[in-house]
This record gives sequence, C-alpha cells and structure tokens, in this order.
Amino acid sequence: MKFTVERDILSEAVSWAARSLSPRPPAPVLSGLHITAEGQTVTISSFDHEISAQLHIEADVAESGTVVVSGRLLNDIVKSLPAAAVTVELDESKVRVTCKSSKFTLATMPVDEYPDLPEMPQLAGTIDGAAFSRAVAQVITAASRDDTLPILTGVKIELEGDTMTFLATDRYRLAMREITWTPAQPDISTSLLIKAKTLNDVAKSLGGAGELSLSLAENTELVGFASGGRRTTSVLVDGEYPKIRQLFPEETPIHAVVNTQELIEAARRVSLVSERNGHVRLQFTEDNSVSLDAGVDDAASASEVIPAQLTGEAITVGFNPSYLNEGLNVIDTEHLRFSFVSAPKPAMITGQRDADGQNTTDFRYLLMPVRLLNS
Repeated sequence: MKFTVERDILSEAVSWAARSLSPRPPAPVLSGLHITAEGQTVTISSFDHEISAQLHIEADVAESGTVVVSGRLLNDIVKSLPAAAVTVELDESKVRVTCKSSKFTLATMPVDEYPDLPEMPQLAGTIDGAAFSRAVAQVITAASRDDTLPILTGVKIELEGDTMTFLATDRYRLAMREITWTPAQPDISTSLLIKAKTLNDVAKSLGGAGELSLSLAENTELVGFASGGRRTTSVLVDGEYPKIRQLFPEETPIHAVVNTQELIEAARRVSLVSERNGHVRLQFTEDNSVSLDAGVDDAASASEVIPAQLTGEAITVGFNPSYLNEGLNVIDTEHLRFSFVSAPKPAMITGQRDADGQNTTDFRYLLMPVRLLNS
C-alpha cells in the first residue's frame, strides 16, 4: 500500500476517525485505525463494537492495500507534520509516514483480526445539520454525567411524523427540544436512546456539513448518521427511559420575562460567591424586577437587580447555580420566560423573541428548585 495526500486533508480525516476510538478498547486491534487504499480513494475506519466511524478521502494511490495502525499515535504524528504532501507506505510489517524531511515508522496490527464494520441501517430520513447540532447542544445540558445511571446518560429521540423531539434529564432538570425533519416514511412513530456523548460527537463532527441522514435498523438496536462522505453508527442504549414529557406543566399562572443576556451575566456574577451545594436566589417582585443573591454574610455574598416583567404574584425561588447557568446559556432568543406553578414546584424556562411577544416552546428547560431556609 502506498498513497500520497495533503497533510491538512489527512490530519482532519485521521482526527475525525480517531475520535471514536475507545480509551479502553475490548481488543488491542480496536485501538487501531483500519486504512484501505484503492483506486484514488483512501478509506479510514474505527470501531469498538459499539461505535463505528468511516470516511473516504481522495488521494494519489500508487499501490492498493490495507493496514491497521495505532490510531492515537498516527493522529499525533500527522498533526505534527509540516504543511505539505504526506506519503503513507507499507513496507513489510511497518508503515512509513513521510512528509518533507520528517520520517516516522509505525508497527502494524493484524488486519485479519479487525472486525467488519456494521452495515449502515436503512435510511429513516434527513435533517438540517445545523438545526440538529443546535438541538443536541441544548438538550445534552440536562443529561446525566453519572455512569452508575446509564439510562440517564442518554438522550431520547422521539420520531413522530415530521417532528423530532430530543429529551434529556439527570433527575434535577429536564430538557426538551423539538425540530422538524424529513422522514422517509411520513407516518413514522418510534423512539431511540443514544448516549449523550455519542450524540454530541455526531452533532459536532457531522452537523456542519449540511444535510444529515439518519438511519435506523429494523430491530432498533443500531442507529446511523451520515453527511459529507462520513458515516458513523452506534449501538443504542438498552432500557426504559423515564416518561419525562408529562412533568412539564400545562398551566403556569406566574410568568416572568427577562432579557436573556442580562440574566446570564448577572447569574454568572452572583454565582461566584455561591458555596458548594449553595444556591442562587431569585426574587421576582411586582415592581417588574428580579433580585439575584447568593452567598452568606460571614463569608462572601453578592446581589444584583435587573428588570423583569412579572405576570401574577411575586415569587421567590432558589436554584443550583450550575444548573441555572447551564440552562440559561443554551437559550438562543433575546428574552426568556420563567413559568411557575408555585415556588416549590419546578420552574420552566423557555425562549421569547421580544419582551411583549409569545414565548417559544420548541425548547423547554425544567429546573427543580432548592429548598430555601426561610421557606
């Protein structure tokens, strides 16, 4: 095998494929990248029995062939090379990487021990990549990072006709985002549970290439994504996801509209003095303002007041500062709305395009309050 390709093209391809390599591969050969050169195309693949990634790049192929080499090492080498053409050549049991005067030699791994990648499932539909990426970025905020609860480390995707709904929770907050997509079957009705990390990687690496294809296996155990000559598959998370849709309140008699950026900045500043396991308190008053405060008097404290347009009775609530700030930071409208049933009940945060307009409910963030000492 021997091929030549520009460093930037090779580096981007190797880096993308290496992202799917497991830090603890189930077999040594799965720490490698499977590279095939044929015609004028080089195919680079990675697989760990759960996630597969594969892409094709054009190259000047002098000799066809297949090798498996350490993915992380090859990635580090290619990134360090000067900006020039790179030649990759198999020489007996070694792979030689040459770029200008730089020369590296890598050991190969057994090609016959590398498993076949799963076939791409049947196409289920297509999605705008930018909309998909934005939706994923918003909902994974609420996904659990606790691996002892594997179900909650996933994001549930519900497919109902041309509506795609993303749902995530870590038990203390919930996030839901709806977008439209183009299903292959207009009457599709199914759901899938994907690891939040995997979904985030897909959104970041494939979402920017325009249209994104979603493929589903008939047994619903495998999902595939493809865009711009790249494809990835993932085994779905097995288990019953909690029914969190019903937790979003249907009626909320108390509303408060706030400028999103003003609240983000005020909450970030006030949170600086919040101790571990502390809270940020928000007091929405009838004089159309919200007072934020945190900390304790004998250590450090902070407070700030910003405008807020209140509908309903005055209300005081406390939130975990990290959960509050993470939720605020994924709101992409000029204003946002807090919707309350009562102080002890979860608060729903949605976007609002202007102070006097209708709130947008395509993204909803439900946040459990903390118990205040004087409540």
